[in-house]
Amino acid sequence: MISFKDMITPATPHPAPPAGVEKRKLRIAKMDDERMLAFGWASVAIRVDGEQIEDWQKDVIDPEELELAAYNFVELYREGGEMHEKGDVAVLIESVVFTEEKQEAIGIPPGTLPVGWWIGFHVTDPDVWEKVKSGEYSMFSIGGEAERIEI
Repeated sequence: MISFKDMITPATPHPAPPAGVEKRKLRIAKMDDERMLAFGWASVAIRVDGEQIEDWQKDVIDPEELELAAYNFVELYREGGEMHEKGDVAVLIESVVFTEEKQEAIGIPPGTLPVGWWIGFHVTDPDVWEKVKSGEYSMFSIGGEAERIEI
């Protein structure tokens, strides 16, 4: 089994974070080459240690908002694109937001998984799949709109 810590790698080429802060990116955690499937974290709100994550834009998302965004995506879109430009290159095949309540309900002990949105896509475009396999596309990127509120 892959641990959550093993599913993140140092991010580049983003600017260096402030002293004492190590920023990382979520990478694709599992692939099935024959079926062109990719799985991983779309977004994580709270790390395994209970700390809320601040992203590269210095934004945070509460678990409830992440869950609503995931439901909205699954209900209305389900399509994967390439670099937020070209659409219709992948289809969502798996989606679960692992809230603390859901983890408890299915018997996952606290501190095992982060509070986050796990997804899987069937990549339907062979050229895009080659970029996923090569590592050129090493993570999922979720686009969206939100109201920025100072905290």
